[in-house]
Amino acid sequence: MGINELKSRVENDQVLVLERNFDAPRDLVFKMFKEPEHLKHWWGPNGWELPVCHVDFRPGGTWHFCMKCMDQGQGEYYGMESWGKVVYKNIIEPEMITYTDYFSDADGNIDEAMPSSEITLEFIDMDGKTKLINRTEYESAVALNKVMDMGMLQGITETWNRLEEYLKVVK
Repeated sequence: MGINELKSRVENDQVLVLERNFDAPRDLVFKMFKEPEHLKHWWGPNGWELPVCHVDFRPGGTWHFCMKCMDQGQGEYYGMESWGKVVYKNIIEPEMITYTDYFSDADGNIDEAMPSSEITLEFIDMDGKTKLINRTEYESAVALNKVMDMGMLQGITETWNRLEEYLKVVK
């Protein structure tokens, strides 16, 4: 396994823990999750863009976004939109962000049929590099399995690969 590869494990059947090291300072990696002008460059799997990205980065604030597949090579997914809404709970800059993550519609209404999750992002300073730990807790093992079956691990791997590439540009 390479130094910057994604490590994943499941705890208590409903908590997905992801870890990855980034070759960039903690303050910069944190900023990538905070500012829409950065998020638009890397959020989402390969071939997907972020045409809508409204961020109110504060406890109680929201991030409403749309991921859209722009890659014709992805067949049936081409042109598909996936809307999400984040409600920030706690922010300790540049160490931690906690939030609830929901599927939503274009108006920001939460999709109750899809599993929500409680997410903690921890940014650990490692002498100029950053270890990012993402803990995602679902309401049940069934909910976790549902998003895993939707290809979530591949999606987050591609997303964090895009973040790594974007960090090289902005460093």
